[in-house]
Amino acid sequence: MVGAGIYVVPFMIQRHVPGIGSGVLLAYLLAAIPAVLAGLAYAILASAMPRAGGSYVYASRGLSPYLGFIASFSQWFSLCVAIGVVSYLLTPFVRDVALAAGGSEVARWLDQPAVRLLLPLAVLWLFAGVNLRGLGTYQRVLLPLLGLTFLLGAVVIVAGFALGPGEAGVPEESAAPASPGTVATAAALLFSSFIGFDAIAQAGGEARDPSRTLPLAIGLAIGIVTVFYALFAGAVYHAVPWTVVRDEALRHDTSAAALLGALLPGALRVAVVAGAAVALVKDLPAMLLGVSRLMFAWAEDGIVPAVVASVHPRFHTPPVAIGVSAGVASLGILGCHLAGDFFLGVDILVTSMLVNFLLICGSVLALPGRNPALAREIRVLRSRTAQQVIGVAGIVLLGTLLVVHTARDLGPSGLPWYLRSSPLWLGVMAVGSAVYLRELRGLRRRGVDVQALFAALPPE
Repeated sequence: MVGAGIYVVPFMIQRHVPGIGSGVLLAYLLAAIPAVLAGLAYAILASAMPRAGGSYVYASRGLSPYLGFIASFSQWFSLCVAIGVVSYLLTPFVRDVALAAGGSEVARWLDQPAVRLLLPLAVLWLFAGVNLRGLGTYQRVLLPLLGLTFLLGAVVIVAGFALGPGEAGVPEESAAPASPGTVATAAALLFSSFIGFDAIAQAGGEARDPSRTLPLAIGLAIGIVTVFYALFAGAVYHAVPWTVVRDEALRHDTSAAALLGALLPGALRVAVVAGAAVALVKDLPAMLLGVSRLMFAWAEDGIVPAVVASVHPRFHTPPVAIGVSAGVASLGILGCHLAGDFFLGVDILVTSMLVNFLLICGSVLALPGRNPALAREIRVLRSRTAQQVIGVAGIVLLGTLLVVHTARDLGPSGLPWYLRSSPLWLGVMAVGSAVYLRELRGLRRRGVDVQALFAALPPE
């Protein structure tokens, strides 16, 4: 969860949501509320259905197979695009590390168009290989990166609050508070920073004692990351006036590392900039694991060809699912390179995840009526009243964010339709629907009892 979202989005949002000004922290807190509700819904369903491809399994068993598949298909596509976005952002972050360390020649080499394209592709496929080799290799790579992410992020927090607001040499400028509509629009975009907990559910089939550990992990992740985000963004805006952040964002892509690093001595500057690069790198293996397990779960249900569920004889991982997901992410890198911007990928991700979380909250409400046997397996928040409050409140708040986000996307901006997230998302949903209907007909021709198939959990 801690990656590009915290280092880039809270600062580049000054460009993409004009007028948010000093209201970024308020928008963050508003975004955290529906994120917590979605997390609770995930925790409830994870305790009853601990299987690979979590969100697909939850919605297909709780609502309908069709909704479960097309929602998770758009989620898979958007997360693959997000992997491409994160990979593409890595090169400028590494360039900033080189500049902070005095390596101007290396920085100029990293700014070459060919390098900006090829380096992200190489890193992406390196981590696809890490995923292919299994959880042992995955853990040995990911856990040190996670520790470094929090350690170097702590440098940002301490340094930002240690520096006074006047350290940037620019007096703080007062401004009228952002309007409620502007804050809501910013909250919809900042919501993208909270979606990483979804990856926990996707690997449910590989966790120990998943009915207990998955809900606990989801709760811990959201709680820890919400506090970390608030401290991190607050520290940067404490040291750097929001007017400076706005002006920098309007001139060029900027980040916490660039904004705060300029105020710090050499060693600390390198540490802050390196923290951003490490956080980005750390995202990739976890995101690849999540999207590949979605594909694996589809194949187990027969919604995509069975070869996607094939497992490597030595590493016990799904090589086809990992390879296809990495291939689509590679297209995301190419799209960022051609478009010259990454916020289109963020917009698509926000749209698909808001829809997905809405369906997860709906599944909490519908599961007892649709599948009472699975509902009896719930081990978290067993009170039906509590479940209903979480489901209804989640639908209302997530639905509000979705409406605000879509209205912003479709509003007057001068962008052609193919650079807007809503038409692209609808196109992905159409492709997902065609895939589902084709494979469903194939299941019925083979004599599969579709109703029974989607009433039970996939095998462990």
